Amino acid sequence: MTSQVFYRKWRPQTLADVVGQEPITRTLLNALATGRVAHAYLFFGPRGTGKTTTGRILAKAVNCLDNETGEPCNICSMCQAFMGGRALDLIEIDAASNRGIDEIRALKEKINFAPNVAKFKVYIIDEVHMLTEPAFNALLKTLEEPPAHVIFVLATTEAHKVPATITSRCQRFDFRRIPQAAMVRRLEHICQEEGIKADPQALALIARSATGSLRDAENLLEQMVVYHGPSIEVQQVRSELGLTGDARVRELAKLILARDVSGGLMMINRIANDGLDLRQFNRELVDYLRGVLLVKADAGAAIELTAEEMAQAREIAANISLEEVSQAIKLFAQADFRFSPQATLPLELALADYSLPLTLISDLSLNGVRPAPLVKPGAGSGQAQGSKPKKGEARTTPRPKEEAVAASIPIEPQEAMVEPPVARVAREIPRPEGSSEIEHLQQHWNEFVNACRGEGSGGNLDALLRRACRPVSLEGHSLTLGFYAEFQKSKIEDRKYGRMVERKLKEVFGKPYEIRCILISKESRPAPILASESPLVKEALSRGARIISEE
Repeated sequence: MTSQVFYRKWRPQTLADVVGQEPITRTLLNALATGRVAHAYLFFGPRGTGKTTTGRILAKAVNCLDNETGEPCNICSMCQAFMGGRALDLIEIDAASNRGIDEIRALKEKINFAPNVAKFKVYIIDEVHMLTEPAFNALLKTLEEPPAHVIFVLATTEAHKVPATITSRCQRFDFRRIPQAAMVRRLEHICQEEGIKADPQALALIARSATGSLRDAENLLEQMVVYHGPSIEVQQVRSELGLTGDARVRELAKLILARDVSGGLMMINRIANDGLDLRQFNRELVDYLRGVLLVKADAGAAIELTAEEMAQAREIAANISLEEVSQAIKLFAQADFRFSPQATLPLELALADYSLPLTLISDLSLNGVRPAPLVKPGAGSGQAQGSKPKKGEARTTPRPKEEAVAASIPIEPQEAMVEPPVARVAREIPRPEGSSEIEHLQQHWNEFVNACRGEGSGGNLDALLRRACRPVSLEGHSLTLGFYAEFQKSKIEDRKYGRMVERKLKEVFGKPYEIRCILISKESRPAPILASESPLVKEALSRGARIISEE
């Protein structure tokens, strides 16, 4: 007893039956109805989207004996021959195994012969990008001016590998991935015709796992029927695909985004104790967080969710920022289970990292809690010319123009210190009542410096301002900035940098200022805050962090 697999048995036989490619099928149907069929077509798209099937329907339609509307009738002798695989004038070539110039030369010799029975001889060359360069060159002239009785259909999944000289001689059609809803409708039709009782959620899960390939979805449906019989439940599909399908994915996502460390850790361990595959659970968690990200960014149409799932995603997205959900996705997507001594540890670490304030890690790094070893007085510039750097030290080439200036600035021994923690500036900073304008500028100066990140050549404007200057006085709109070293002062006095500073001052503080630069003594520098006394570091210490060193 023999039977055909679903994807062959239910292969579309008319252009109207082709799923999810309406712009392409409409164009071809109009071409067939008006007699404006091209001599060569290039069909490009992912696997399982209908490229070869459309080529076969096109071959059948141009040779149909009763083709008045453009669609093949599927009744005449020619249509029956094409449908039964008996048509001698439909030649399908697999370019992956017939990729050389000899095969193309043999094809060129046969092209000039008239069709055996049909009106047109149709050549479908699948995976055409696999042809060698000499083979493409041999095909070029034939493709440009083929005999009147020949039509070429070139199909490929990698159009960028097809030479432009070939592409320019074809009408190109880009097949898109088939939408999930269209695949579900097709699967429902197959189930109805085959007498299969399938849960709608099971079909939706099959369609989602096929990622736009109808052939993959049909194969999976048949696999489920063979294994479980004519009744398919959603749990059976989840088991076959290795999905947990656990509602705790959404619950854990809520706890993560709410920064509920205790509840999140308890749930992770309960999930592990229940025997779920944590890797697969994490993949589903990241996929769910991605959905929340798209919903938050008003791009929910890009994903296919039920009305209930969309409502849940909107509820979660309403309480978080885009930056927060993006950070969560990065942390959990990078969770590495390969070498973890405990199965739950990667998820626990990702949750603990996410529970820290958004600016904590970046600000700790920025403000020097774990700084590189600082150069001691007299040790930095004392290396003899021509001497080799010690093993492990990076070779550096100092900038000649800045080296002399930098050398004149005395290097002070420093302790590991941080400035008061500030959030990155996202909007204009209002001045509170009762404070003078200069006090307001001084109080929020570090926030202004953070807002200067990425400005200047090389994005180093904030580096020039950080710990190098401070507002000293204000007369009208003239703001005096005091610098501790001539190098930074001369840089900011340059009109290029000066205009940048004035522009950022207006953006951050909402008022235009003209800056004036002066040198001030180091004694007037504000006292630094030791790392161990910073509120930011105290928060990290309370969550289990520790300071590596304070120099």
